[in-house]
Amino acid sequence: MAAPIVTLFHAPHTRSSGTLRLLEEMGVPYRLQVLDLKKGEQRAAAHLAVNPMGKVPAIRVGDTVVTESGAIALFLGDLFPESGMCPGPSDPLRGALLRWLFFYGNCVEPAALDRALKREAAPASMAGYGTYEDVVATLVGQLKAGPWVLGERFTVVDGLWGPALSWLVQFGLLPAEPEIAGYVERFGARPAAARVAAIDAELAAKQAAG
Repeated sequence: MAAPIVTLFHAPHTRSSGTLRLLEEMGVPYRLQVLDLKKGEQRAAAHLAVNPMGKVPAIRVGDTVVTESGAIALFLGDLFPESGMCPGPSDPLRGALLRWLFFYGNCVEPAALDRALKREAAPASMAGYGTYEDVVATLVGQLKAGPWVLGERFTVVDGLWGPALSWLVQFGLLPAEPEIAGYVERFGARPAAARVAAIDAELAAKQAAG
């Protein structure tokens, strides 16, 4: 039976580049549905039918549409178990996989956004992420075991975290602690990084050319 083909709704140099990187890491068949954000194609009716938020990434596999980067990572990992990048329900690492997939969206991103916008932090008892310092310390503690988020095994969690941490460190939204900086460097050195950079550069050049 032929492997399912994933359609990725993608705009170069955006969050969907992380999903593109994950697809490259997994080595699964995919096609790109490229959107030009400068032309507002993400707000056109055709894309709003896929994601009413007018955002990327989104994927379609058959009749199934998935949005949100963490959900996409988990869906793809379970859809392509042969990639070896997603511990299954009976794997002892499954609990950690779920924890760290959700920790990014529930804690890291809101904490970093609040810090970036200089918003007054909510009391730790009310904020889902506790405090910014809690988030950074928890992240650093997890990455100490390395080289990847779950230890020796490169998983779909890294497909989510690698691009995100690279971006957050680049823009100063997370401190370049040795554990974080080392992780970003290792992630950027993987062969898929160059492939995705080349794909995005070509797509961006075509869009700039009109």
